[in-house]
Amino acid sequence: MIRLLTVCTGNICRSPYAERMLQKEFDALHPGLFEVASAGTASMAGDGMEAESAQLLTALGGSSEGFISRQLTPQILAGSELVLAMTVAHRDAVIRLSPRMLKRAYTLIEFARILRTLKSDAGAQVPLGGSPEQVEARWAAMPGLAATFRSSSRPSAAGDDVVDPYLRSSTTHQRMVEEIMPAVEEIVAFEAWCSGG
Repeated sequence: MIRLLTVCTGNICRSPYAERMLQKEFDALHPGLFEVASAGTASMAGDGMEAESAQLLTALGGSSEGFISRQLTPQILAGSELVLAMTVAHRDAVIRLSPRMLKRAYTLIEFARILRTLKSDAGAQVPLGGSPEQVEARWAAMPGLAATFRSSSRPSAAGDDVVDPYLRSSTTHQRMVEEIMPAVEEIVAFEAWCSGG
């Protein structure tokens, strides 16, 4: 089982949206191999997903059913192979909470960009194959690979942060989706490519 964690502030908008979309796409590609969860650095613990974010999730075929926000803890990080944070500040908070996550914590947008670099670099030693064992071996190697390519994968002018839509307009909620979805699609496309799909 490959355990990924998405992180934002309140764990009711951005990180659950990314969690549920990544889980949906990975389930379609490799049923039962990935477990995506989320947490917040200042969680509204026990709350469900924020209504407008949940509606936007449903519109793209995801589901907020059963979601309950929770506070990020060292124990949650200890059970995660890789953390995909919604902003640079969230990524830094993860590393402060658990320094062992230095090579395992990225922003969602940063990680997607690194995978694009890995895919196009002929010298990158990415373990390929679509069997469960090959997929697990690839994601076990991913922290080291991603860390190696982190410095050569520079952010665009737009930066690596996903906008916070909490208590903001529908336009801002839509912008959140437009920032999260290309990264989700890039990550899943990379996995499909590695699996030979």
